Parts: sequence; structure tokens; C-alpha cells
Amino acid sequence: MDLKATFDVESWEEQPFAEAPSTAKLTQATVTKKYDGDVTGTSDTVWLMAYADEQTATFVGIERITGSVDGMDGTLVLQHVGTYADGAAKAALTVVEGAGSGDLADVTGGGELLADPSGKVTLRLG
Repeated sequence: MDLKATFDVESWEEQPFAEAPSTAKLTQATVTKKYDGDVTGTSDTVWLMAYADEQTATFVGIERITGSVDGMDGTLVLQHVGTYADGAAKAALTVVEGAGSGDLADVTGGGELLADPSGKVTLRLG
């Protein structure tokens, strides 16, 4: 099943944890989002990012969504692997198996994230 949702970033707290001249700046961001569409509810995410410069970055993250996904209630945990460039973050998403709860406990699959001014996410769940 292909699911589509939009999200709004409710909070973003980012701190550098390693900086040195002529190397990538490493940061950690803690982010909360609110979802609407086929996914409704809230999420908490931690991203680790490496900035090649102020305009581009590579990131990994773990996100827990609490709410409803295609009418199934519970929690769902997603792994993010992506990049930031040209004002948009794009990531491949993978469901972390065994980390969900409720109706979402046995969900598998993945999808894509596009975080630009429209804040879109597409999930393919099995």
C-alpha cells in the first residue's frame, strides 16, 4: 500500500558535536513533527548530520511516529538515510522491524521523505 502524508515541523533543536577547520561540521538535531493525511499524529526524531558546507549535508536518523497509519493505531519507527541540498532534504525510509506497537507492531516496508516547504512523506508498507 502506498501512503501519502504531509507534516509540519513543530520544533527543531540542533547542536554541533564536532567542528574543526577544513572538515565537515557534525551536528545532532532533535525534531518533533505533526502529520496529516494517511499518517496522522506526532513524531520524535533524532538526526545526525555531516555538513559538507552550509548548503549541503548527509544525514541518518531514527523517527518514532505515534498515532495512526492508514487507520492502524500505535507507534511506528523509521530509519532515515538521506541528503540535504538545494533547500530540500530527501531520505530513504525503512521501517525498523520489531520496534512498533499496537496495530503497527508487525508492519514492514519503507518509503521516501521529501522535506521542503511542502513537507511530504510517502510510505510503502507491507
